[in-house]
Amino acid sequence: MSGFVEKPEPIEVPGLVHLHTGKVRELYQNEAGDLVMVASDRTSAYDWVLPTEIPDKGRILTQLSLWWFDRLSDLVPHHVISTDVPAGAPADWAGRTLVCKSLTMVPVECVARGYLTGSGLAEYDESRTVCGLALPEGLVDGSELPGPIFTPATKAAVGDHDENVSYEEVARQVGAETAAQLRQATLAVYGRARDIARDRGIILADTKFEFGFDGDTLVIADEVLTPDSSRFWPADQWEPGRAQPSFDKQFVRDWLTSPESGWDRASEQPPPALPQHVVDATRAKYVEAYERLTGTSWS
Repeated sequence: MSGFVEKPEPIEVPGLVHLHTGKVRELYQNEAGDLVMVASDRTSAYDWVLPTEIPDKGRILTQLSLWWFDRLSDLVPHHVISTDVPAGAPADWAGRTLVCKSLTMVPVECVARGYLTGSGLAEYDESRTVCGLALPEGLVDGSELPGPIFTPATKAAVGDHDENVSYEEVARQVGAETAAQLRQATLAVYGRARDIARDRGIILADTKFEFGFDGDTLVIADEVLTPDSSRFWPADQWEPGRAQPSFDKQFVRDWLTSPESGWDRASEQPPPALPQHVVDATRAKYVEAYERLTGTSWS
């Protein structure tokens, strides 16, 4: 069992139709047929959306995505039309709202990995492969791969795990031409972002993208290159052979699995509320990632 500890009631706004409540975002459609994405301050861990929010998280994710979209648009177009807050929406939507093209989404999580960790490491330890791609012997947690690899996953419903699949399976599901476009775009964007992050003292270990089609044009959608969708590591602390420090919600995961939380991950009980020190430390990591990448202060 997993999902939302307490699923929020969507806010009703004149002229908008609520379509979906995701782990972090609320999705609406306006009268023109465009999508309106609103990033909340919700956070998730271990397939649960937690009862405690991280202040400013939704704005940080939105503003960082916009910063990246500007630096990637020559490689692949993005879905953002404007950042205007719809009339009648709460003032709190400012800075966390994107009005986007309605795309025909491709049902594949497009993951690029430059380093071995997470589910990729687990598969490698079993078979010396990731998504069917053979890798050399001797790699450990945090090892840099010989080159970036495309390791797709099937999209899961809230509360379910995404499942890593082979490139061949993606080609069977969406067609060989689309699969090739997804792989090319994923690796091109990862390569650009990895170099930008490296110049700022951050390792982009892996990241995931979502794509859709606007007619015949492949477009990058949702969020991009945020601490929610990427593993960012401080380059000066990188040390293969152990779990790396990271700019994300690791404080949340660590506390939930600590004796202090009293929560049994294997049970069907929802996780408890987060203490203030975990909230503050997690927010600080999101702010630090934003500031280091963009070179501007968060205010």
